[in-house]
Amino acid sequence: MKRKNPQPSSAAVRRAGQIFSRLEEAYPDAVTALSYSTPFELLVAVILSAQSTDQQVNKITEKLFKKYRTPQEFALLTADQLANDIKGCGLFRNKSKHLVETSRILVEQYGGEVPQDRESLMLLPGVGRKTANVVLGVVFGQATFPVDTHVHRLAHRLGLSSGKSPEQTELDLCALIPPEQWQRAHHQLIYHGRRVCDARKPKCPDCCVNDLCPSAKRSGEGNS
Repeated sequence: MKRKNPQPSSAAVRRAGQIFSRLEEAYPDAVTALSYSTPFELLVAVILSAQSTDQQVNKITEKLFKKYRTPQEFALLTADQLANDIKGCGLFRNKSKHLVETSRILVEQYGGEVPQDRESLMLLPGVGRKTANVVLGVVFGQATFPVDTHVHRLAHRLGLSSGKSPEQTELDLCALIPPEQWQRAHHQLIYHGRRVCDARKPKCPDCCVNDLCPSAKRSGEGNS
């Protein structure tokens, strides 16, 4: 990310603190909805989740991980073989190619282990910044703030970012709250986006941050 943001105002930091404090109360147990038991399984699941719901992915991986669980096993497959196992998700043919190629790289260059730095992860086929951030944050405990469609949408609605790209939104969010809160805040925004702040019809009257949301106020749904 090349863009450098000016430091947010103390008022912006204070308002962000209020928002995430309430989201913490509303979603204290917010964690990834993807099912996995190893770093590699999470990597596979996140790659599969592009343009697919976590529920769809979990149905696929429940069967998939009973057949193949390690990079070594995935690396022995052809893209067509794997495509047949993941065809329930969007873009499954591209994803099957990426997963086989990524597995072979992990075996050949990393001894079958998932690398623990963003640069190496993003060199893997099918792995972008969001996917890398999810893996680094969830399984390796690193301070990352993955930005998916829910996070990007809510950050704009809540007036936490005006960034046009996920990378710009990530910068804005990271500047507003301490690093130790980034992962939890990421999951809490996702939970809120799925349960309350729907893309098409947000449930503003049920929103715990209604009075702090400029979007709700513009629509006449805000609480004073």
